[in-house]
Amino acid sequence: MMGGLGWNLIRGWTLLVYVFMFLPVAVVVLLSFNASQFGSFPMTGFSFRWFIELTQNDAILRAFRTSIILGLLTALISTTLGVLASLALVRYRVPGANVISTLLIAPILVPEVVLAVALLLFLNFLSINKSFALLLAGHVIFTLPFVILVVQARLVSIKRDVEEAALSLGANPVQTFFQITLPLMLPAVLAGALFAFTISFDDITGTLFWKPGGVETVPTQIFAMLRNSISPEINALGTVMIVMTVGLPLLGAAIARQMARKSGT
Repeated sequence: MMGGLGWNLIRGWTLLVYVFMFLPVAVVVLLSFNASQFGSFPMTGFSFRWFIELTQNDAILRAFRTSIILGLLTALISTTLGVLASLALVRYRVPGANVISTLLIAPILVPEVVLAVALLLFLNFLSINKSFALLLAGHVIFTLPFVILVVQARLVSIKRDVEEAALSLGANPVQTFFQITLPLMLPAVLAGALFAFTISFDDITGTLFWKPGGVETVPTQIFAMLRNSISPEINALGTVMIVMTVGLPLLGAAIARQMARKSGT
């Protein structure tokens, strides 16, 4: 009896925690469709007015272009480096592999604000000014561990016998990688790329430290808009961010699961 009561209390507390976490997000989404320019309840009507105004705001459109370009470049570089690092650490005997693996994953363990300040101070010591390249490098450093962890987990589950069979039949290592290994690990590669893009697109802490003057991403644009007032456009922009940062990983996970099921491994 007491055990059942305890579990009910845990479930109730868990529900309250989820409500506390996601209720503000739900409020932002609801207010983004409010016809009134004042963010208050009850809503005066349902309208897409603020989403339409987003498409007419040049500053927001520039921020979107910057975020998308930055996210795509981050995903491309992080995925490429992550795949190469995972292959080296899993398939080959690399001296100090444990130390290298720890160093590659370390950015996850360090608070992002500490990592952002450390990189900024280091580059200032080298007399390197802020630039888009610095911003991209920071995002790659921060997203690379996520790609490595996802790809390594998939690579470990791929049996080495399949690759050895291809090599014994006359394929060289490059052909074996592109025709055997890469298709088998492709779900993890795509999932890692989506994670890298989403994390880069949603990042604000590191971006505030690394971005050069005049360059704004979507999160920093929202932060700049909040300094003046809470505009209904911010709610609409927040809804777009929520859809992208939640929808893309879910879509990637579904695609990766389907591809893994088809591969039969």
